[in-house]
Formats: sequence, structure tokens, C-alpha cells
Amino acid sequence: MRYHAPPREAVDPAMFARQPLAAWHEYAALLEGDKWPSIDGLNDALLNEATIRFVAQTPALLADGMHYEQRIAARGEVATREGNWHDLLNALIWLRYPELKQSLNQRQMAEIAQMGPKLRSRAQYAMTHFDEAGVIVVVRDPTLLALWDAHDWYGLFWRQRQAWLDGAIQVEVFGHALLEHALSPNKLLVGKALAFHAACEVDMFDVRRACIEAIAAGQLLCDPLELRPLPLSGIPGWRAENDEEAFHRTTVCYQPRRLDRQYPEAMRLV
Repeated sequence: MRYHAPPREAVDPAMFARQPLAAWHEYAALLEGDKWPSIDGLNDALLNEATIRFVAQTPALLADGMHYEQRIAARGEVATREGNWHDLLNALIWLRYPELKQSLNQRQMAEIAQMGPKLRSRAQYAMTHFDEAGVIVVVRDPTLLALWDAHDWYGLFWRQRQAWLDGAIQVEVFGHALLEHALSPNKLLVGKALAFHAACEVDMFDVRRACIEAIAAGQLLCDPLELRPLPLSGIPGWRAENDEEAFHRTTVCYQPRRLDRQYPEAMRLV
């Protein structure tokens, strides 16, 4: 069933104080105001050196017949529906992570050149999944990766709960559809994660840089099966219910691993 975000006036303000939306507090004026931000307002928030502009997605715009990604690559225009949560949150991702969004666009264009505008490759599906529901995760302890790969959610989120609190696992949400789902209090969020392994503490800026370079080089996001599911609702502080052990034994967002499901090794960070 297709998800429909609540009307702007119906969103509980408490959702903006809960992860993952709490991490976007610098955009509170765009997210939490009574009125929808205008396209001009979104463009005003862009950096001076930005290579894209948001443009209203109108019938006249779509009449150019261009693919969404082609319009970004050729004219720097990100088609944006006004008064729409999904497109507003996509705009926020462009504001915060322009280089990562550009790397996806460039790879999408390379795939479109091979596949044409109407067919989609496995890489395009992978990039779309990451764009919509992506999470970047850095894990310092390889035993945590083993729990994750086995879908031992009880072990990963309850027995190793402290790892989420002390930074042994770092998570950054990239997918704008995940942020949209977070507007609804009962949604149990599951991200599609790219996993990185670091032997010591690393800055997420450096992780994103490694991610951008690997995507550009075609080393990541070549197939949707690269992406690990990660039930974000199990992370301490992201839902009040996960303070209780019972949540980690019964929640429906903890799915078992298929017997034939294998994950690639996490990308190692120097």
C-alpha cells in the first residue's frame, strides 16, 4: 500500500524532536512552519556555489519530455512538487548532501546512456533504493557486523545496546522517503544501508567522502542486494518502546534473514 504522509497541519510537533527528524533541526523553519516553503524559499537556502536549482514540477516543465535525472544533469533543475512532503525532504537532502546527490545523478546518467530512458538496470534500482531509503552506517567492531549480517536483531539492538550509545556504530540517514515516513508516529522505520568498517573513530564527513568516491567509481550501488536492511526503530532513543526488552523480541520490523541471502563485506575505511 502506498504511503501517504499526514497533512502538514496534522503532523505532531513531537516528531521533529525524535530521530531521525531531530537531526534536521537547522531546517526547522522549512519543516515545522505553518506554511509550506516556496520554491524560491528552497533556492534561498542553497549555498552560493550550488550547481542545481529547485524548479516547480508543472505540466509545462514535464512537457519537455526529459527524464528527471537528465533535467538535473543538463540544466541543473530539480523538479519539485510544491506542498509535498516527499519533495520537500528530497530538497533538504540536496541542501545538506549535494555532492552525494550529484554522484548518484552522474551514475544514473551513465546507466541511462546504456539502458535508455525507459529501461532500468540493477544499478539504477540500487541507487534509487538508496536515494529513497538509504542509510550510511559505520561499524567499529566486526562482531557487530556479524550480528547484523545474521539478522540477530535481539543481539544487535538489545545485547549490544551500549554500542549504539558509545559510537561503536554510527548512523546517518540519507533517504528522503525514510524522513517522510518518520512523520507518522506509528511507522517502524527500516533503512537500506551501506556498511563501512573502521578500526577507530572516524568523522562522518570522511565516510561520506569515501562513499561518494566509491559510488562514482562504480564500486558501490551496482545491485540492490548490496544494501543491508537496518531496522532503525531499534536504535536507542529512536522509539520509546525500544527501552524495553520485549520490543526486541516481538517487533514486526525485525525480519529473519533468508537462507540464501548474503551480504558483501563492509567497505573498509583507512
